[in-house]
Amino acid sequence: MTRPAAPSRVLVILSSLVEEYAGLKFEPDENGAFSDRVTTRSLEAGFESLLDYYYYLRYDPRGPDELKKLVDDLVVNETYLFRELDALRVAVTHFLKPRVEAGQRPRLWSAACSTGEEPATVAMLLAQEGLLEHVDLVASDISEKVLARARAGQWSRRALREVPSPTLVTRWMREDPAGAPRLDPEVLRRIDFRRINLTDPGEVRSVGPCDVVLCRNVLIYFSDETASKVVANLSQNLKADGALFVGVSESLLRLGTALACEEIDRSFFYRKTA
Repeated sequence: MTRPAAPSRVLVILSSLVEEYAGLKFEPDENGAFSDRVTTRSLEAGFESLLDYYYYLRYDPRGPDELKKLVDDLVVNETYLFRELDALRVAVTHFLKPRVEAGQRPRLWSAACSTGEEPATVAMLLAQEGLLEHVDLVASDISEKVLARARAGQWSRRALREVPSPTLVTRWMREDPAGAPRLDPEVLRRIDFRRINLTDPGEVRSVGPCDVVLCRNVLIYFSDETASKVVANLSQNLKADGALFVGVSESLLRLGTALACEEIDRSFFYRKTA
């Protein structure tokens, strides 16, 4: 099958459709990664014309299912175990642990968890504190492809490229026959993986009230307008005095959030004060 041409005007409307659906903002460069991935996916779907592919996505009854597959191919899945660990320790020790000790059953949501390394790290931290059975862990992503990998709890050795806490690895990780790291099944089964589109208020609400929401290194892929809406959606899920954690290179201050920015042990987060 001939590889379809990628005229700029068609890439623009395709990127707009992806942003409308998933919030992900791509530069529609004819020679860029977006063009390469879209044209490859369109061929796999049986289209030699990107314009025909767009009309299929937009108007055909089967379009929404194909749009999900396209987004699966577009999302960035760069993460690893123990990433920005200090913030996760703060979430566990200053938000989850005190609630457990007060007789509550707190909930943490790892939003846009990709292949699952972030919720796996939180689960190991909780297990180390003897808290895992007393906390509900939800992890979500928009991509079914990466969620399948997350549910397996198995990663490449690159997932261990930063190990600031070796005791967590030796206690809660195993090696498969090929030497790849695998999460202890008893720890993995405590994580509830779900497919959630963060730009869909109804899907976000379906997660329910949370004491901690992790949405780290995700907002950088959204426009400011979309990021503001996502933060507003997530904030509604926070319980009073709950906290939203974003990545160390991200800030909500320019978005005008009602959450209060605070710092503990050099880790910033945003608390719901009302």
